[in-house]
Amino acid sequence: MNTPRHIDERPVSPLLGADEETAYGPLPCPAPHTAAELAAVIGLVARLTPRAGTVAVGHSRDTASRAAATAFGTAWQERDGQIVAVVDWPETAASWLRPARRLTAPGPDAWVVAAAPLGWVRMGRRLRHSTAWDPSRTVAFASLRDPRVPAPAGPETLHGLRGATADGGTWDIRHRWITSHPAREGGGTPWTR
Repeated sequence: MNTPRHIDERPVSPLLGADEETAYGPLPCPAPHTAAELAAVIGLVARLTPRAGTVAVGHSRDTASRAAATAFGTAWQERDGQIVAVVDWPETAASWLRPARRLTAPGPDAWVVAAAPLGWVRMGRRLRHSTAWDPSRTVAFASLRDPRVPAPAGPETLHGLRGATADGGTWDIRHRWITSHPAREGGGTPWTR
């Protein structure tokens, strides 16, 4: 006998309905990343991976997201880390399955995301619904810190995702809440090895 599940336990469709897209108002476009933000992203990824860890990088097709993804890839490889995939996606797509599979297929130690919020909500839903992607092994740039991102993504979809702020602080998503943590005094990055 199947027992009905609570509404928050139902899988979320990977596709956003028009009402879900507009319910929270327009989401902002990504701003260019800062040096402090990049350093914090690298520090967070370094805590998730072995010394020469493998990372898959995903990004929206806007200029700021492309630049952040490229900057991370260059910096990570300078640390002897490996970039095993770089995957981009449009803000709208029919299914999101192809980029989701390309991002997860290499089985990386971690993922890094530089994206516009609405496209990321769509991509995150597809990743969670159709792949073995783990948000707790994912680090994002500041553009995804918007407090409106977790709700349309769906219950638990982004739980564990963490990221950097423009000033070098960090943030993380726990269920439907984003918590920010200030940068260390003096601007140091405590995460570098």
